[in-house]
Amino acid sequence: MKQRKLFQDKEFYNKLWKLTLPIALQSLMLASVAAADAIMLGRVEQNAMSAVSLATQIQFIQNMVLATIVSGIVILGAQYWGKGDKRTLNDIFSMSLRLSGIVSLLFFVGCFFFPRYLMLIFTDEEVLIELGIHYLRIAAWSYLLTGISQCYLAIMKVSDHASQTAKISTGAVLINIVLNAVFIFGLLGVPAMGVQGAAVATLISRIIELVWAIVSSYKKDYVRPDWSRFFHRNKLLAKDFRKCTLPILGASLAWGVGFTSYSAFMGHLGTDATAANSVAAVVRDLVCCACNGLASGGGILVGNELGAGNLEKGKLYGDRMVKIAFLTGLASTGVMLLLTPLIMYFVKLTDGAQAYLLGMMLIMSFYMIGRAVNTIIINGIFAAGGDTMFDMYSLVVVMWCLAIPLAAAGTFFLNWPVLVVYACTCLDEVGKIPWVMIHYRKHKWVKDLTR
Repeated sequence: MKQRKLFQDKEFYNKLWKLTLPIALQSLMLASVAAADAIMLGRVEQNAMSAVSLATQIQFIQNMVLATIVSGIVILGAQYWGKGDKRTLNDIFSMSLRLSGIVSLLFFVGCFFFPRYLMLIFTDEEVLIELGIHYLRIAAWSYLLTGISQCYLAIMKVSDHASQTAKISTGAVLINIVLNAVFIFGLLGVPAMGVQGAAVATLISRIIELVWAIVSSYKKDYVRPDWSRFFHRNKLLAKDFRKCTLPILGASLAWGVGFTSYSAFMGHLGTDATAANSVAAVVRDLVCCACNGLASGGGILVGNELGAGNLEKGKLYGDRMVKIAFLTGLASTGVMLLLTPLIMYFVKLTDGAQAYLLGMMLIMSFYMIGRAVNTIIINGIFAAGGDTMFDMYSLVVVMWCLAIPLAAAGTFFLNWPVLVVYACTCLDEVGKIPWVMIHYRKHKWVKDLTR
């Protein structure tokens, strides 16, 4: 296939930006909710912000499981859409809705009936536990809806309606932020509800998001569930779905539980460390929106070509995405450094928490290189061709055998300074880069997965 310079292929970039920009905007909007929660609750009380940050780690784990199901939609859906097989795409949709419903129900039960036990995982500070319980008992209802709406939005992405997902997510997020202000501070005659207000705002916005997604699916040229085949079982498709998603589930749980343990370590290092980490996590998620969008958009683009049988073109697109990944990592580091003084100026924390936050922001600026590169290559390129096992292996070695043991030892046994423990939690992404590049050059991801 004819090689063109990185920035001279207009067809490639038109397709890439058409997919990436709406997905990145959707990711930014979702991260903005956490940012709004942190800012508004931080104005009420530092402990309120910290408690909600810890409580939402439960949803973070749920999202890891749901992301596995959504990944199955994107991986197989992108290839079958590229092949033009809409019937099989509909079967993938129905399968994912069934799985998401079960997962969402399980997390609802845990958060509504056993919130104290869940909060005890993350902190032993009673004031944070009580505030977290008040949040989870209301937010649990929104966890019932999240999985269903995510399946609808994923199908829209792979079927050339990524812009609609951005509209829905943006609308839901803006509503969430406005309602946050109303319910947290008690505006428009509504009583001030604090952490419970944040949960109510989340629930209302999730209801709106799901209704909007379902209504949109009935437009012309949109994919919606074929209810006559909703419980139809396609054994070969189910086998392919498991083959793609089980390694992703293992990797998502390994990463999600590991990442959540990082918050738990900070939670056991005191309220100042917890507050600083809460703010740093919000900033990290905002800056990561670009690489999340590129990973998802680039993965769909590569998957479309592989599913259509254009393996060489898919490989060429993968090579370009690798270069873009490194450029994105460097840009993310620059953005993080530029944001640091602004964050320090606007966020209201104690002197101790401010000092921790400054150190965390500087550490995270270097972490962003690894985060961007690994996200785009592993979650985008590798996943596009069904090469999903590598992510699980790398997480087991780098996160669970290196970063977590060091951070845990520093927290519970060696009494290391907070910033040293935090630096340990950032080792995994940077340490994976050489291993990721070696695996990329083996080209195991260059596969047509369609039947």
